[in-house]
Amino acid sequence: MAPGIARSQEFLPPYLTVGRRVLVIEEEKMDRAYICTTLQEHGFEVSACVDVEEGAHRLEKGAYDFVVVSQGSRAFEGRAVLERVLTIDRHLPVVVLTRVVDMHCYMEAMQMGAVDYLEKPLSEAELIRVVETHLRPHSAVA
Repeated sequence: MAPGIARSQEFLPPYLTVGRRVLVIEEEKMDRAYICTTLQEHGFEVSACVDVEEGAHRLEKGAYDFVVVSQGSRAFEGRAVLERVLTIDRHLPVVVLTRVVDMHCYMEAMQMGAVDYLEKPLSEAELIRVVETHLRPHSAVA
């Protein structure tokens, strides 16, 4: 483990990570592996899938504390996940990641309730910051 990772873990209060479940929906293999590994190294329990249909299905079957979803193409396939979150738990934080920022998709995602819309690639610090910033308090999970 790199020294920066160990050092940054020391500053994370345990209530932010222990038992916290993050769903990652990312079709790009390298991005998915990076996001999952980074979150796992910081103590999060991570489930990952490669498409929005599977992600929407997993949302119905499991309880998650945070969702990371790829925008997909300019057609904004990540919209299906946001729509599903609205019907299941409108307070569940969802961040949308994109390779190229599209203002129309940005506006749509934010209007639908995404907590953030970020351009890939994300640094480890930025990824952890966004999850920590928007993660629901532990008392709201149970």
